[in-house]
Amino acid sequence: MTTETRRPPLPPFDEESAVKKVRMAEDAWNSRDPERVSQVYTEDTIWRNRSEFPRGREAVKVFLERKWRKELDYRLIKELWAFEGNRIAVRFAYEWHDDSDNWFRSYGNENWEFNPDGLMQRRFACINDLPIKDSERLFHWPLGSRPDDHPTLSDLNL
Repeated sequence: MTTETRRPPLPPFDEESAVKKVRMAEDAWNSRDPERVSQVYTEDTIWRNRSEFPRGREAVKVFLERKWRKELDYRLIKELWAFEGNRIAVRFAYEWHDDSDNWFRSYGNENWEFNPDGLMQRRFACINDLPIKDSERLFHWPLGSRPDDHPTLSDLNL
């Protein structure tokens, strides 16, 4: 074990553990707590998020703090796309608004790679934003974790 904390489930992933890892990530991101979220990444994590390239856990924390100051009332759904060994691919959508109350649905894909302790060492995200009207929103649960009975991305045909 490294000096960092272990974050089960650990690789290699099977379908059950990959689905669990994805849901845990979704719940953490829906907390909008940069400290909590940053703790699941290695100290030297490598990211690509849109056109930004944070390097290291502290840079990820700063990135997330800035992100959630801009992306207000953020609600996210992630869904497993594929997995093998220590890698997981997900697709996701999240809804948010800016400080002028303009709503967006952001769609994307992420590729994750984990170290043996279950910490994410690499994260590559491609994201596109779609302006939406408030009446077009689909994610209406109270801020925080998505309720278990809320439709998935597949259920919503997203």
